[in-house]
Amino acid sequence: MTTANAAHEKDLTGRVALVTGASRGIGKAIAAELLSRGAAVTITARKPEPLADAAEELLAAGADGARVLGVPGNAGDAESRRDAVAQTIATFGSLDILVNNTGINPVYGSLMEADLDGVKKIFDTNVVATLGFVQEAYRQWMGEHGGAVVNLASVAGIRSTGVIAAYGASKAALIRLTEELAWQLGPAIRVNAVAPGVVKTKFAEALVAAGEDKASAMYPMKRLGTPEDVASLVGFLVSDESSWITGETVRIDGGLLATGGL
Repeated sequence: MTTANAAHEKDLTGRVALVTGASRGIGKAIAAELLSRGAAVTITARKPEPLADAAEELLAAGADGARVLGVPGNAGDAESRRDAVAQTIATFGSLDILVNNTGINPVYGSLMEADLDGVKKIFDTNVVATLGFVQEAYRQWMGEHGGAVVNLASVAGIRSTGVIAAYGASKAALIRLTEELAWQLGPAIRVNAVAPGVVKTKFAEALVAAGEDKASAMYPMKRLGTPEDVASLVGFLVSDESSWITGETVRIDGGLLATGGL
């Protein structure tokens, strides 16, 4: 493959992406990665002010001609999902890439003591809302034109933790959902997932409360992940570089699961 062809496969110029939960952390880094590859990007999040700030920062850091749209809304609300997809298509003319990054974890510890309303909220946001966004993208654009979807899973969906059990169960369901969608939506729509280990974000603060050095000691790479690590992988999975990959969940965990632990 020539250098020119390799560069073309990475290029997302002319494509349009929607990234959920993108006002900070991994979602914001994914939006920046897709912008750097030439895509126009819509970002969504529940709180309007942090979302507006993130959109401004992405525009300021982006290449010339970068295009960013912020659409506030709750991923768990059907009308908000419908509106985010519709505004993306109305503003940029298509929806070629969907990244389902929104996730919550209000329940820690033993499942025997877990608040079931909290567990239900985890599954509604992490699994049902993800399917809802895929349905909207399919109905409004991808069903006719094709596209690529990436879901943000977790290594907790692959191996039990005991600490974030409800969250892990939801991510296991998301991994299975990814496989089912890949089978049902191919060949025009590719659907993959990524499963990060602990990444240095506000979301993960409770998991590294004892200190980053202690938390990273169990990783063969001897460091925690960064949002940019995950974003680079997502950029690959939505590009033509991965045109024969679908139904896959790619671990990005610094080798954590290779140790047999979590």
